[in-house]
Amino acid sequence: MTLPLFLVAPERLAGLDVGGAVVLDGPEGRHAATVRRIGAGESVLLSDGRGTRVTATVVAAGRAELDLTVTAVEADPEPSLRLVLVQALAKADRDEQAIESATELGVDEVVPWQAARSIVVWRGERGTKARRKWESVVTAAAKQSRRSRVPVVAEPVGQRDLVERIRSSALTLVLHEDASTPLAGLRLPESGDVLVVVGPEGGISPQELATFEEAGATPVRLGSTVLRSSSAGPAALAVLSAAARWR
Repeated sequence: MTLPLFLVAPERLAGLDVGGAVVLDGPEGRHAATVRRIGAGESVLLSDGRGTRVTATVVAAGRAELDLTVTAVEADPEPSLRLVLVQALAKADRDEQAIESATELGVDEVVPWQAARSIVVWRGERGTKARRKWESVVTAAAKQSRRSRVPVVAEPVGQRDLVERIRSSALTLVLHEDASTPLAGLRLPESGDVLVVVGPEGGISPQELATFEEAGATPVRLGSTVLRSSSAGPAALAVLSAAARWR
């Protein structure tokens, strides 16, 4: 069984080496000791969410913390080819479902997009809370999938800011049911950001699609069926990961 992973502040893992001691406390320590009931002799994974992963054995377990001895230290470098999901805001938490699955499938960054046809609108305090919720979702998904890097949740973008991201990307793929180019088999760049743009329930408007194409984006299709906004992005990321990473 895969060892459970807990996230800690980067400074807690800085300079650690095999044989070193570290304490897992705070909310993660309470969860490990009280909820998971991890005890002496068991092993866990610790990560700073930035690529450092430590394997450690429990020396002693308290009511809300674990005393650990380091048995291995690994560094997971940031990939040269970054997968970025631009997810339109969607109702019924479908956007959260999308970013959760995308995290499990290896996305490096998620970008909330206020599309023209998005029913959900992020404004003011509501937008701040919604973005924090996205951060919680990707953090939990990263822990569940034992990722040592937690995806970045970018600031929300509208059309203008998204066009700038498209222009600076190595490749931008817009999922669209009327596209003639299949995503499968598409040649990917060796490095840079690959953006996958997913529209809301009502789809990407013709004006948005035309603007994105003018900025350099390529419309692509996944297959003959139309997927929900919650599943289209993860499906595309699985195709891209199979082509570029799962080897």
